[in-house]
Amino acid sequence: MTLTFLEPVQEGIKEVEARMRAQVDASQAPDLRAAFEHLMAAGGKRVRPTLTLLIGNMLGGNPNQVATMGAAIEMLHTATLVHDDLIDGALLRRGIPTLNARWSPAATVLTGDFLFARAAKLAAEADSLPVMKLFAETLAIIVSGELTQMFAAHGSLSRENYYTRIYAKTASLFEMSALGPAMVSSNDPQTHLAMKTFGYETGLAFQIVDDILDYTGEQTAVGKPLGSDLLNGLVTLPAIYYAEANPQDPDVRSLPEGGWTDSDRVERLVAKIRAGSAIQQSMQEAQAHVQTALHALQPFPASTEKQALQALAEYITQRNF
Repeated sequence: MTLTFLEPVQEGIKEVEARMRAQVDASQAPDLRAAFEHLMAAGGKRVRPTLTLLIGNMLGGNPNQVATMGAAIEMLHTATLVHDDLIDGALLRRGIPTLNARWSPAATVLTGDFLFARAAKLAAEADSLPVMKLFAETLAIIVSGELTQMFAAHGSLSRENYYTRIYAKTASLFEMSALGPAMVSSNDPQTHLAMKTFGYETGLAFQIVDDILDYTGEQTAVGKPLGSDLLNGLVTLPAIYYAEANPQDPDVRSLPEGGWTDSDRVERLVAKIRAGSAIQQSMQEAQAHVQTALHALQPFPASTEKQALQALAEYITQRNF
C-alpha cells in the first residue's frame, strides 16, 4: 500500500486534537464549548500539525514538545479561520455552516479571540522562547496581511502584491509549522533553513492551488461561489496570468478602477480565465514551488517521515478541494 502523509502521525494527530480540546474545559461557557466542538467537527486534513509532527519526528524531537507545538499551530489556524469567515461574510466552510452563520459578529470575534489566546498558551507550553517569538511574529504577519488585503489589495494586478498576500495568508503559517519543530529538534542552522524553505514553498503552492480551485472547483466542495475572490476584488494568480497575456482586455483594464464590483464583468472574466491557459500556467507555478520544497528535503536521510513529507508536498497540487 502506498504511504500517505497522514499514516505515520495518526496517533500524533489524535494527541494534537486532545490538547486542543483540553483548552476549552467544563469551566467555559456552554456556548463557547459548543462552538469549539463545531469547529473541531469541521475537520480538514490537519495539514499544518501533520507537517510539524513529521518534521519533529524525522529530526528526533521531543514528542511531547512537538505535539504541543502542533496543537498551538492548529489552534492558531482555527482562530484565523473564524475571523476570516466573519470578515468575508462566508456562511459555509467545507460545506458546513460557519460560526458567523449562527452567531452575532461580536460573539464570533470573541470566540476567535479566545482561540488566539489559547493558541498562545499552547505555544508557551512548548517551552521554547525562540518558538514563542516565532509564534508572535507569525501572528503579526497574518494580521498585517489581512489589513493589507482589506485596504490595499483590491483590483491589484501586481505579482509582488499577490505573493506578499499569500505569504501572509498561508505560507507564513506553513513556514512556522516546519521551522518550529526544527528549532526545538536541531541546533543546525542548515537544518533550520531547509525546513523553513520546505514550509514556505509548500505554503505558497497550497495557496496557489486554493486560488486555482476558486475558478475550477466544485462549489459544494469549495464552499463558496466560483470566482468569489475576484468578486471581492482579490486578483489571484490565474487572473494575473490572464491579465499579462491580455493587457488590453477591457475587463482586465477595469479591475484597478473597481471593475470587480460589476458582477457581469467579473462573470465574463472568470469564463475567459477558465477557457484559456491561465489555470494551467498557475498550476505549473505551484508545481515549481513543490519541486523547490522537495529539493530542500534531499540532504536528509531516507525515513518514513521523509517519504511522508514528500507525499504531503506532492498532494498539494493533486487535491481538488
